[in-house]
This record gives sequence, structure tokens and C-alpha cells, in this order.
Amino acid sequence: MNRSVRRHFHTAIAVLSLALWMLMVTAEACPALHAWLHGGAIPDDDDCAVVAIAHGKVETVDCIVFVTVPVPWVEVTPRFEIQSFSPAIASLPNGRAPPGLPLAS
Repeated sequence: MNRSVRRHFHTAIAVLSLALWMLMVTAEACPALHAWLHGGAIPDDDDCAVVAIAHGKVETVDCIVFVTVPVPWVEVTPRFEIQSFSPAIASLPNGRAPPGLPLAS
């Protein structure tokens, strides 16, 4: 998924979660809505989400999420090799070398 689709998806999930939470909190405050969600009558042994919210029995769970850090930049530096050709080295007499190089024995 590209970035904009993912952002819209996350926004839609957040709005849906908030709307569901607000419905449950409203049903907690309004017994008629709570009864309507149960189909007309609230049972005696009710242990639904509305009762859990009313009694504060909402538990959160810690989860371990491994985050991978993306490599934002990989720099590749080009390597230049320079070769030079000197015709003067080819015309040296036998036993001679360019200055700074050891003599061949």
C-alpha cells in the first residue's frame, strides 16, 4: 500500500474505533440504548462490553512490537582509476628503470 492509502486506512480505523467507543459509553449512560442493543431487555447476568465499561473492567495488554529501522540512504561513491602510458619508459635501454624504482638484478 502506498502512503496515502495507508493514511486513509488508519484514519478510517481510528474514526470507527472512536465511534464504537462513543456508542458503548452512550449505552452505559442510557439504559434504553443498552436494552435496545440486547434486543429489548437487559439480561440479569449481563456481562457485555457496556457493563465492562461501566464497572471499569477495561484491561489493556502490553505487546512487544519489533521495529525495524529502514536504511534511509546508501551512498555509493564512484571509484576512478587513471592509467597513464609513457612511451619514454618503453625506450629505456636494458638494465635501466625509471627514477625511484629499484633496479632489476
